[in-house]
Amino acid sequence: MSVTKRSAVAVAALVAVLGFGALAPAGADPIVGNPDAPIGDTAMGSQIAKHEGLAPDRARNLTDPVPTDPQIMASVAGIDVSGHQGNVNWQAQWNAGKRFAYVKATEGTGFKNPYFAQQYNGSYNIGMIRGSYHFALPDRSSGAAQANYFVNNGGGWSRDGKTLPGALDIEYNPYGATCYGLGQQAMVNWIADFSNTYRARTGRYPMIYTSTSWWSTCTGNRGDFSGTNPLWVARYASSVGALPHRWGFYTIWQYSETPIDQNTFNGAYDRLVAMANG
Repeated sequence: MSVTKRSAVAVAALVAVLGFGALAPAGADPIVGNPDAPIGDTAMGSQIAKHEGLAPDRARNLTDPVPTDPQIMASVAGIDVSGHQGNVNWQAQWNAGKRFAYVKATEGTGFKNPYFAQQYNGSYNIGMIRGSYHFALPDRSSGAAQANYFVNNGGGWSRDGKTLPGALDIEYNPYGATCYGLGQQAMVNWIADFSNTYRARTGRYPMIYTSTSWWSTCTGNRGDFSGTNPLWVARYASSVGALPHRWGFYTIWQYSETPIDQNTFNGAYDRLVAMANG
């Protein structure tokens, strides 16, 4: 067997073992950083948990209480899901008190969540306010290209009181260099390109999901998105801790990754509805 064929077989085996989705068609998602890395269903926060670890006091079960942030007066419980969860039992999540959900729609420009319809529509039908998110791969294509792919494949927004603005999941690279081979200013420019394109397409700025540590490392605390983009911060602990550069408050806090990613909205339910309405 040739070296090329052996490499192809090895990649296919890795895809099967790790549960990645099918590889994108040739030319669908040009890769700058690692041309051998398959595009898969990378779950929100999976790389933050891998790189930053999990605090021992994080919530572990569906019925565990949401950590109390002394700085907020009210909160709303929610979850986020990806293809890893398959068909979600939305009635069980509703019964557990979850009132909003974010669903992964896309990754790069070569992956679409095969369970998106069941998850996105199912959360809506049970009564939740829901939104969709995009896992960023900044080394593979421009921010504009990925924003357009996201909007075209489930990432849109409508003022119906039940749809949250799309979210940009920007975290550690699951396929290579931590910061995707981009310099700090280049990373800021990529995020701005995605954000501005999403706003041009939908009329809303996307929420930005990240961790304080990744943001400091990969943007060098350059730029300021705090006046336009709501913050969704990840920290698996009993307190939210320091926030990324310039953000004075968070909109959503992802405080645990078990058994499904657990989130809390910073405000009362009517403020969540107001955010959905824009």
